[in-house]
Amino acid sequence: MKIIENGTVTSPIGFFGAGAHVGIKKEKKDLALIYSQVDAKAVGTFTQNIVKAAPVLWDKMIVENYDHARVVAINSGVANACTGDEGLICNEQFAKSVADCFNVEKEEVLICSTGVIGKQLPMDKIITGIPKVKQLLSDNQEAGVIVAQSIMTTDTMPKHLAVEIEIDNKIVTLGACCKGSGMIHPNMATMLGFITTDCNISKALLNKALKEVIQDTFNMVSVDRDTSTNDTVLLLANGLADNKEIVDENEDYNTFKEALYYVNEYLAKAIAGDGEGATKLLEIQVLGANSIKQAKVIAKSVCTSPLVKTAVYGNDANWGRLLCAMGYSGEEFNPYDVDLSIESEFGCLQLVTKGMATDYDEQIATKILSSSEVKAIINLHNGECKATAWGCDLTYDYIKINADYRS
Repeated sequence: MKIIENGTVTSPIGFFGAGAHVGIKKEKKDLALIYSQVDAKAVGTFTQNIVKAAPVLWDKMIVENYDHARVVAINSGVANACTGDEGLICNEQFAKSVADCFNVEKEEVLICSTGVIGKQLPMDKIITGIPKVKQLLSDNQEAGVIVAQSIMTTDTMPKHLAVEIEIDNKIVTLGACCKGSGMIHPNMATMLGFITTDCNISKALLNKALKEVIQDTFNMVSVDRDTSTNDTVLLLANGLADNKEIVDENEDYNTFKEALYYVNEYLAKAIAGDGEGATKLLEIQVLGANSIKQAKVIAKSVCTSPLVKTAVYGNDANWGRLLCAMGYSGEEFNPYDVDLSIESEFGCLQLVTKGMATDYDEQIATKILSSSEVKAIINLHNGECKATAWGCDLTYDYIKINADYRS
């Protein structure tokens, strides 16, 4: 697998992108388009929050009932969630306006929205903005970066990448971008994510690969234990790499799935590291579990603990908080079998052996925790299964950002 420098959703053959400011926000780019020049098989995963935004309901209907899509339109600034029948009408009008502009059917248009909940979409600005953004469409890397910038809300940086693999002696590319910084919690995808590929693969296997990969990547991310109303990940495959269609779970399928996993894991970690107000990426590895479920539940419990997150922010090796979070996870284990260590670019240090503190050096522990990427490794000595969760520290700035969010 080859990593494409500065790659994004426009890296695969036949995908174009654009973004611009159309007036939904005060100043920043707020409308983006991703366009495939040919029909693209489309699959997706969506929030499990009972309160679902209008675009989530629309996209879910499209990917479950139609074979392909041509355009994804994304606005930031307004979520179009909790907006009733008017919100549903506006979302369909949004799709129809994009479809008319591209001379396709509205059922070939996927819509995503992100921003403040409860506000209606400013349809006049969106309708006049769609042709403006369409004129900017390009398949160059800059256009893909602009797409990533245009979907941001409280993100501090655009998140995107692309990779190349070889399938059937053809170069196949996967490109992606996402947004996510707050309202991030493992319960599907916890963000907006867009993945494009020129791979020729059946829709059934495309759907299977995405749903399985999501479980170990975006489903293992948490910033603040809040699952959004708008969480969506869309994957489009237009087949222009011209490889023989993947219709079986063979070596080609496994190669594609491994690349998809890499892309999703990269973006999942990028979201965690860019959590609102965060200064550190926190990784929790659970080893020696008796089941994947046990490993995942415990990893998530530790990763989402406010006391763990604040200790990490303070460079405080308060390991008791990790064991406490493990203990209320709901999973059974013997605390006196647990080993726990911390690791970063500044070294590795075992804090706990068989549930008891080691004679570790607090200064070394503090130095390790002062890194921008910190890992905690927990071994339950209870089996052969493992899982990893990603999160971030909890800082004063998280409160400031969310206290002032609507202003």
